[in-house]
This record gives sequence, structure tokens and C-alpha cells, in this order.
Amino acid sequence: MNVVILAGGYATRLWPITMTKAKPLLPVGKKMIIDHVYEKVSKFGCVYVSTNRRFESDFRAWAKDKDVDLIVEETMNEEEKLGAVRALAEVSKILNGEMLVVAGDNIFSFDLDGFVEYYKKKRSCVVGLYDVGDIELVKRYSCVEMEGQKIVRFYEKPSKPKSTLVGIAIYALPKTAVDLLQEYVSSSTQSDNLGDFMSWLCERTEVYGYPFTGMWHDVGNADSYLEALRFYMEHHIDESAVIGKYSKIIPPVVIDEHARVEGRSIIGPYAYIGKNCIVENSDVSESVIFNNSVLRNARILRSIIDEDCEIRCLELNNSIIGMHAKIQRG
Repeated sequence: MNVVILAGGYATRLWPITMTKAKPLLPVGKKMIIDHVYEKVSKFGCVYVSTNRRFESDFRAWAKDKDVDLIVEETMNEEEKLGAVRALAEVSKILNGEMLVVAGDNIFSFDLDGFVEYYKKKRSCVVGLYDVGDIELVKRYSCVEMEGQKIVRFYEKPSKPKSTLVGIAIYALPKTAVDLLQEYVSSSTQSDNLGDFMSWLCERTEVYGYPFTGMWHDVGNADSYLEALRFYMEHHIDESAVIGKYSKIIPPVVIDEHARVEGRSIIGPYAYIGKNCIVENSDVSESVIFNNSVLRNARILRSIIDEDCEIRCLELNNSIIGMHAKIQRG
């Protein structure tokens, strides 16, 4: 079985952070988002990452010690991107046969063994489902309508959901369904959403749903990214990091190489401090501070600060700060 990790989007809801970083390569603790996906799927076959030309070099750096091949679309920005279905259709021209497809911004606690075994038993399309338990939350996703174990239709971001079961961008597709990708994308009237493609497939073949239990996070925006930190961060302080004697660390945190925490700083819980950062007399919790940034007399809560920033004498809450910013009060 070919395993395809979809990682070709431009993640505009996380701009400006993802203007220079691919979302699947964002850190969630010591690991990146895509590390969590790769660890779950690598046992099932040859792994391919579908990405774009803009972030190709970053994914090649990530993949250099892994058994992964890249399939690169010729796009450099949001306006040019193929979209999930068309990207998968391009992949199907290169790979021949059945596919296990997983979105590269999915983080989940459950294993996929049962899902793959269910697919082998059915030998038809299988879609991973998750019960979000909240009708209002369903409106953000693709809701499914079921008849027994079969899915009869997907509803993309429905205003009146029929259930709390949503598709979570985990798909097992037999060759017959993969072959239909070209027919689907040849029509200019078809949506490029995978949920709409699966709904289209429901009219032509059997599509089954496989409900998962456990934790699942779709990292779509800053809130969901920071929420994922709470569940998947593993405590790690690099041996080259310097922690001042009056500073306090509240696990779990990640403090990366050559970072310095000085003065009466409080770091954590759920804080990521990148390489070469300096944090002096500052509090940081539920936040991500990227490499080479400096915080002095600051309080940072549920915020993301990009590389090479300097924040002084300021309190930030639920904020996203782009790289090279210099901000201070007074």
C-alpha cells in the first residue's frame, strides 16, 4: 500500500508564521506535527509526502534520515496551489495502486492498525471518522450521513449538521477509487475539497466509515495549534540550554539548544522556547517562541512569536507576532 501524507497547503489561517514555515513542520514539543503522522503510518508501506515547490527544501531536510519520497507540485503560493484533490490526482499519476492518505496537519493519539485491517476486509473506500460531540463544532468540518457502516453523503461545513461524526482526513482508497480521481478533477465544476470528492464517490461505489476513539487535533489555526501542545508536548530541556538559578520551570516545556532563561523568569507549562532564544525576567506559558527571539520583562500567554523577534516590557495574550518584529511598551 502506498502511504501519502498531504502537505501542500499554505496554511493562511496561521499567517504570518506559515508564510515562511510549512504547517506540518511546526514544532509540537520536540517533534514536528508531521513526525507524529509519520510515526503512525510508516509501518504500512512506502511513504510519500505531497508538498509544493516553495517548501520543498524544508521537507527534504526533514526527510533526510527517513524512508520518505517527496512528490512536489509546481506551486509557490496560495493562489497557485492545486488543492487536496488535485494534488492527490497528480500523485495518482505517479503511484499505481491503493493508497492510505493522511493529512499532514492531523495529530492523533490512536493507531491506524484497526483502520487498515477494516479496509482490507472491506476492499472498498474507508474514511476515518471522529465524534466531536458538539453540533456547533461540527459546522467547521465535513459531517457524514451514515446508513449502518456505510457513508451515504458528506456535508461540508453544514449549517444544520445531521450528526456529530466528522471526517478527519484519513482515507484508505482501493485502486478503483484512485483511478476515479482523474475523472473527478477533469470536471471544472467539481469542488477541490476531499469531503466533496468522497461524497461524489458515494454515488459510484461503497464508502465505509471507521470511527476512531482517543484524541484528535486538526491543526487549522493558532488556537488548535496551541491546544495540541497541551496534549503532545514531552518535557525536554537541551543540555546546552542555560537556566538561571532564580528562574522557574513548570513542566512540560521544551527549551531548545543554546537558549538562555535568566532572571526571575517563569517558563511553562506548555511552552516551547526555540534555539538561541533569550528570556529574561519574563513569564511564558502555553506559547511557542521560535528561534533567536528575545523576551525581556514580558509576559506571554497563548501566543506565537516568530523568529528573530524582540519583545520588551509587554504583555501578550492570544497574539501572533511575525518574524523580525521589535515591540516594546513606552
